[in-house]
Amino acid sequence: MPVATVRRAVVGVLNGEGVGAAEVSVTFLSGQRMRALNRRTFGSDRATDVIAFSLPHPGRVVGDVYLCSGVADRSARRLNVSREEELLRLVVHGTLHVLGYEHPDGERRALSLMWRVQERYVRELST
Repeated sequence: MPVATVRRAVVGVLNGEGVGAAEVSVTFLSGQRMRALNRRTFGSDRATDVIAFSLPHPGRVVGDVYLCSGVADRSARRLNVSREEELLRLVVHGTLHVLGYEHPDGERRALSLMWRVQERYVRELST
């Protein structure tokens, strides 16, 4: 995914959510590195698609988003969407987490406010 596309997605979400001052980094990790981060952070010994951290900083939004393109590739095939769409979805998803959005686990995830907001941004940013 080109850096310009990542930047456009992050800025699109931040602007759409009315965020002025912000610093959000997006890092792509290998499956092995994502698995290690997931194990160290959440105690889950598997690679996952996205992990996001919101960092305390007075007066501005600061956060880090980590994506695993290998997991995204598998999800894209399973969901029958393009790799680009799935990576865009993950950038949006991670950025929303940085902004404080949460969702339940499991099947209810797709019914959550966060999921609806995420999919709206994916549609808007895909055009």
